Amino acid sequence: MRLEGRSLFPWIAGAAILCSLGWALNRGQLPPADFTFVNGTEVKSLDPAIVTGQPENRMINALFEGLTSWNPKTLKPEPGAAERWDVSDDLLTYTFHLRQDAKWSDGSPVTAHDFIYSMRRFLDPRTAAEYSYQAWYVKNAKKYSGGGRAVRPGDNVEVELNVDPDAPNTIRGKLVHGKLVRIEDKSGKELAGEELDNAAANADLNIEDWVFVISTEAGEERFRYADDAAAASNEPAQGERHARQILLDLHDVGMRAVDDHTIEFTLENPTPYFLTLLGFYPLFPVQQKCVETFGSPQWTDVENIVCNGPFKPQFRHLRDRTRVVKNEHYWDRDNVKLNSVDFLAVESSTTALNLYLTGQVDWIYDVPASALRTLLAEEPSRDDINPVPLLNTYFYLLNVTRKPFDDVRVRKALSMAIDREELTGVLLGAGERPTYSLVPPGLPGYDPPQGPHENVKEAQRLLAEAGYPEGRGFPTIEILHNTHEGHHAIAQLIRKQWQKNLGINVRTRNEEWATFNASQRQLNYDISRRGWIGDYADPNTFLDMFVTGGENNCTGWGNAEYDKLIAAAAVETDSAKRLDLLHQAETILMDEMPIIPFYNYVSKNMVKPTIRGFYNNIQDTHPLSALWIDAAEETPNPFMEGRE
Repeated sequence: MRLEGRSLFPWIAGAAILCSLGWALNRGQLPPADFTFVNGTEVKSLDPAIVTGQPENRMINALFEGLTSWNPKTLKPEPGAAERWDVSDDLLTYTFHLRQDAKWSDGSPVTAHDFIYSMRRFLDPRTAAEYSYQAWYVKNAKKYSGGGRAVRPGDNVEVELNVDPDAPNTIRGKLVHGKLVRIEDKSGKELAGEELDNAAANADLNIEDWVFVISTEAGEERFRYADDAAAASNEPAQGERHARQILLDLHDVGMRAVDDHTIEFTLENPTPYFLTLLGFYPLFPVQQKCVETFGSPQWTDVENIVCNGPFKPQFRHLRDRTRVVKNEHYWDRDNVKLNSVDFLAVESSTTALNLYLTGQVDWIYDVPASALRTLLAEEPSRDDINPVPLLNTYFYLLNVTRKPFDDVRVRKALSMAIDREELTGVLLGAGERPTYSLVPPGLPGYDPPQGPHENVKEAQRLLAEAGYPEGRGFPTIEILHNTHEGHHAIAQLIRKQWQKNLGINVRTRNEEWATFNASQRQLNYDISRRGWIGDYADPNTFLDMFVTGGENNCTGWGNAEYDKLIAAAAVETDSAKRLDLLHQAETILMDEMPIIPFYNYVSKNMVKPTIRGFYNNIQDTHPLSALWIDAAEETPNPFMEGRE
């Protein structure tokens, strides 16, 4: 087993000594975990419903389990918390049968009601789940997520009443059920039809201006939105009642607990990847008792959290590590070989490499580009690194709500002034492929449409046509990226290329992970880096991000025809026609360019040769429950398959 990087030694020696000393001091007298790896930045949260990052993905997948799990090699859905399922002939109804021995980490049973509670919470607009759209394949789930903006006269609705402002922020108020009669605006005028639809779609709508007239058991009642503090301190207007929120009645959403161990989902349309989605971490269950007892975010604290996955947290040291240990109540605990795992919170890929080469960690998922080129060139070939293509694209978001990015000519000029070959061949050099599309190549039946390739003269012409000849008058622009040497190096290269080719001034800004995500969501940027790895192997996982107002759009861009094509693809049952609709949508995206694709990733994992159960796959997903240690290296190493 060779861990040292002899050709790297002059480069890492000093840093490695300091790094090793620092992490040894941080670890103190802790006994080592069975397996230790670098997880990147500090996780934002351990709440599956509200996170979107890869560090969170890795940790939540260790702590929780969905109805299905992904095979660690093929990524095909396999039984998880559900031991089996039935699918109706029309492919619209899925019935899941839970394991009788599925338990939470406190020993209590995992039931169908836990999954319904968690899905409802995930869809609740108050949760503000960025991934909520991944559950909209369920009948009426999107309408439920829309709250008061989405309900229409004639709908069955549930009115959630306000709670004490001092109550835990995760409990629901008492529900009043009824049928929506009408909606009135602040002048008392009834809103209906297209006028209501337009008002509901207005981003500036203050929904507290509306009155919802609902027929309940008590008769016709009038409800108006109010937050808990306002409801506690102010009497409602005469003849009205305060409401925390108004939603489509949950009974009209296509999910129900048939009994304690049976769940039924009814879909809007056949969805070939629905089983895969249920193994995606935002759709994992959480325990209602835990969430409502401690409130958010306290329910995710190590001393409070209750989980249903193969591991449970033992401790968390901020800016150091989180240790998880085997969950003794997990149904498949006998097949979990690791008793303890340390997740190290290390943002620097250089520090991570030093930790790996000095034997302090067993796996790193990223290697600095310059070091990677050296490692791949070593002779004999290393037995701990094996890059493979991923279902992943690196691109920049453009904030089209700001000038000059509201002009498509500027957006195209920026893209055409980039030398992607220099980026991938010189700066990166691990086999990354330049790309001019959002969807990576290689998905069966789908050939991504190409955006414009490098053409500096045409880029200069477009910029001049937009009013900035040779860059004159063009404002100084800023590239935002999260803290990471690789992202910084890319931003610096792009800055230099734009300054050289277009004559414009560019600066860069880095932010830590949580702040960076908030800046993207709030459109607090000019240009921002984004990497997207497919949540499932289908073009839709990339393209449905950019529907108008999409939770992960983060560009301010929208296009009605694009939205129609994505919606049409969602209901199209003919596979070839569906892929053609998605192709048409991506053609629009690449023509209007609210994003600039750069390259498709390759994996950059370094894994100790003693580790087994670690497979290369297109989503770079490696469940810790599948890993085990072959200290004598007596068995084949699947991670190295295909390496020449």
